[in-house]
Amino acid sequence: MKLTYTHTRYASYCGYVTQATVNNLSPLLFVSFQREFGISIEQIGFMVAMNFAIQIVVDLLAARFVDKIGYRIAAVGAHILCTLGLICMGILPNVLPNAFGGLLIAVFINALGGGLIEVIISPIVESLPGEQKASAMSLLHSFYCWGHVGVVLLSTLYFNLAGVQNWRFLPVLWAIVPLVNAILFSRVPLRTLAEGHEAVPLRKLFSIKIFWLLLILMICAGAAEQAVSQWSSLFAESGLGISKTLGDLLGPCAFAVLMGLARAAYGVYGSRFKIKRVLMLSSGCCVASYLLMVFSPIPLLSLVGCALCGLFVGIMWPGVTSLSAEQYPGGGTAMFAMLALAGDIGCSTGPALVSVISNRVEIAKITITRNLFSGRSLTEAGLKTGLLAAVLFPLLMLIGVLLLRKKPAATKRP
Repeated sequence: MKLTYTHTRYASYCGYVTQATVNNLSPLLFVSFQREFGISIEQIGFMVAMNFAIQIVVDLLAARFVDKIGYRIAAVGAHILCTLGLICMGILPNVLPNAFGGLLIAVFINALGGGLIEVIISPIVESLPGEQKASAMSLLHSFYCWGHVGVVLLSTLYFNLAGVQNWRFLPVLWAIVPLVNAILFSRVPLRTLAEGHEAVPLRKLFSIKIFWLLLILMICAGAAEQAVSQWSSLFAESGLGISKTLGDLLGPCAFAVLMGLARAAYGVYGSRFKIKRVLMLSSGCCVASYLLMVFSPIPLLSLVGCALCGLFVGIMWPGVTSLSAEQYPGGGTAMFAMLALAGDIGCSTGPALVSVISNRVEIAKITITRNLFSGRSLTEAGLKTGLLAAVLFPLLMLIGVLLLRKKPAATKRP
């Protein structure tokens, strides 16, 4: 069978499913890591930060080497790395004398593959024939959310059938997804992104103030999203005292479903709305959802806030990406790599901030936090304090978009 650009698009969708798997499978296992290996919240926070820190390094390097080796080699290699990383997650902690070291090795390999996927998938889809690039980009990014949903639902089904104590086989089963997609990417047709546009050197992009503002917005988008995504499962189970099954379904799963719906809806109807207005609305509502999650005295309402956060952060990442591609169509792979770099800085910063503050509160028993969340356990008070601090990111996103609206449109070819 002859493969077409439609198959390329399907492979790209599956690429984001793979990235969702390597980013969101381990958070479902955080409580198991704590119970089985004695890993602390601070160590878990280090794992999350390390994941995105490695992806940041990949983003930096990819700007230089992806165009040289080509999209095909990069895509296949990225998926092979994810396959190995997931297998290592299931095996290494149980065979190495230091379980935490085994988990870090798995995180390192997954981060290499996930970071490379993030850099190459957007420009691959951007290069495909067709109009309405912003809608296509949002639809593409929605598959990260559907991948997140699939990870939560299928993993929850596995836990109920096989038992949480048999979690080690789950990452190995999930490794089938990137393995199959590596084969698909070895065969589908690919195009060059900058075709039809004069390439814009990064040096020129970095000389434009608006591009710096776009990078800051990407940092805020990644931080606002992952601060909730990475901690919602632990927050529901240990912080709110909800069962793992119900907590995962009403927390990270609902978060991912609403995030995916937001991106899919914009993918279909996005041409009717101005992306800057959508970003302003989503940022403001995201602030409100954070506050509901933190200050609600009812656990169920806290989970509603968590889910609504997914709805409102959904358009942030693809929206800023589309704005950048629209402003600078000749930016090429290097521009997408820098946007991914900024996003990953946010993805690392958001969960790390929650981790550090939560751990400080839990250990130091800070008086102001005890008064703010009186009657709560130290774990719940710590996590809520960390999430309250993370509201800074959607707030900065709102301010940044307001500034962007006041600035004159950038020239498309600096």
